[in-house]
Amino acid sequence: MNSETASRPDAEAQGLGVILRVLPYLWPREESWVRRRVVFSMLALLLAKVIAVGTPFFYKAAVDSLAGEGVSPAWALGAGAVGLTIAYGVTRALGVGMQQLRDAIFAKVGQRALRKLALSTFQHIHALSLSYHIQRRTGSLQRIMERGIKGVEFLLRFLLFSIGPLALELVLVGVVLAVLFDWRYLAVVALTILAYVAFTFRVTEWRVRIRRKMNDADNDAAQKAVDSLLNFETVKYFGAERREADRYDGAMERYVDAALRTSYSLAALNFGQSLIITAGLVSVMVMAAMGVQAGELTTGDFVMVNAYMIQITVPLNFLGTVYREIRQALVDMGQMFGLLEQPADVRDAPDATRLEVPAGEVVFDDVRFGYGPDREVLQGVSFAVPPGRTLALVGASGAGKSTIGRLLFRFYDVTGGAVRIDGQDLREVTQDSLHNAIGVVPQDTVLFNDTILYNISYGRPDATRTEIEAAAQAAQIHEFVMSLPDGYDTQVGERGLKLSGGEKQRVGIARTILKDPPILLLDEATSALDSETERGIQSALRAIGEGRSVVVIAHRLSTIADADEIVVLHEGRVAERGTHEGLLAQGGRYAMLWQRQASEEEAA
Repeated sequence: MNSETASRPDAEAQGLGVILRVLPYLWPREESWVRRRVVFSMLALLLAKVIAVGTPFFYKAAVDSLAGEGVSPAWALGAGAVGLTIAYGVTRALGVGMQQLRDAIFAKVGQRALRKLALSTFQHIHALSLSYHIQRRTGSLQRIMERGIKGVEFLLRFLLFSIGPLALELVLVGVVLAVLFDWRYLAVVALTILAYVAFTFRVTEWRVRIRRKMNDADNDAAQKAVDSLLNFETVKYFGAERREADRYDGAMERYVDAALRTSYSLAALNFGQSLIITAGLVSVMVMAAMGVQAGELTTGDFVMVNAYMIQITVPLNFLGTVYREIRQALVDMGQMFGLLEQPADVRDAPDATRLEVPAGEVVFDDVRFGYGPDREVLQGVSFAVPPGRTLALVGASGAGKSTIGRLLFRFYDVTGGAVRIDGQDLREVTQDSLHNAIGVVPQDTVLFNDTILYNISYGRPDATRTEIEAAAQAAQIHEFVMSLPDGYDTQVGERGLKLSGGEKQRVGIARTILKDPPILLLDEATSALDSETERGIQSALRAIGEGRSVVVIAHRLSTIADADEIVVLHEGRVAERGTHEGLLAQGGRYAMLWQRQASEEEAA
């Protein structure tokens, strides 16, 4: 994925494409119970519509009976006005009952779709490459997920229960009006519906564009809030509370502006819809009133026409809301499906096999890599880490040390050469097996907002309490944990902020010890710590490195003096290699870095 694609908002899937993506959740081949529920809910819906269209007949018959007009139909003989009124109430209750039964039957289908799509989105986000997450804004990503997932059940429900059923009800009412009265009633109703639908769709399309801008402003405000809260301490260090508040308020100002335009356009939409519906209703009622005056219709006919007009007015008014919400759901879900269509840069090969690590030899063979076509970071880097040995990578900032760590873990694929473990090209093995074989202790260990026990057990979730405590002892943090009031049940706070840097690092080391990988990657694991804390953690790192192949990315050269081999990187190439003593004797770049750091430490 190029940087342009990753930096812009995810492309939206279009309306029809979104609907086609959602429909399989209504009729999955592998789960027959879903199909049965859809069928039963549709039957309940059809029955509800038939009852709704028949209900006004009881109303008409009751009015005619009270007015002493017309001839009672055969099915109403002997019922009387009271009986017909009761029957009218019963049919209305049955219609509502069928609708509620429909919703109850369908609820499990909608919730299943929501859960499955939420899980698919969550898994896909984790499957996306590091390059995507580096350039993507977490706050807006979360909002896209939330809005898209919420739109799933809504879209399924209203596609199934609103548009089609509304059309069916309008057709049935139109047929009744044309048969019992005459074609002019049907013509007025049809013109009213066409005018209403055309006006609603046109205005709603305009409102959707406004809502899209409101969503963008909402995403921006959420991202600024997340950024500011995650960097709480930095904000305090620089006294930037007012600045952060102004940035957030600026984003909220744009959101409020779009939200107000949305409200104003809604008022215009509602008034226009009401005007069209009222005009149609009055026209039909005037025609019916004239028929009653001419003796062609009964008072019951007049009431029945009114009942039918009100009956179609309610779903027509609802149509505006449904269409608007469906369009908004399509926008929200389109963004989410656009996210799901984002390709992962790193994918398992179709014939990928599991990585086998009998020894743990790591080989970089003439590796080339760049984050872009005009930025080649590594230019033919070659080295090998023999089984059970330690190799250290040193060099100035930007030399490519961290990039090598990312290539080893296969956050990226090399653009030239190969990375192998025990002779197996990393591009030919599954990512899961590769990740299981490598333990990483990063420069800044980030913890989950949970207990110390949970964070250590993250290395191996099925580990016993005894194994977790043994890992903590090996990482030299067990005694500290036991000194806390809640022990291993102590909450560490968001990103582990309740613990010091050294404590977080030890929890991270314990987590890696518990994972027990054959290969270890230490990515400047102590560079952010003070000297005393660093010495304690270094002893823990040496202990877990015994018998493992270890790649150390180092900033402080004193921490890797006992490495089996040191590789000095300069501008993406191997400048020097050898042991600590041998490199010092050469008097080259490593010796210069060593002398500079020694002078800085002495001055400090």
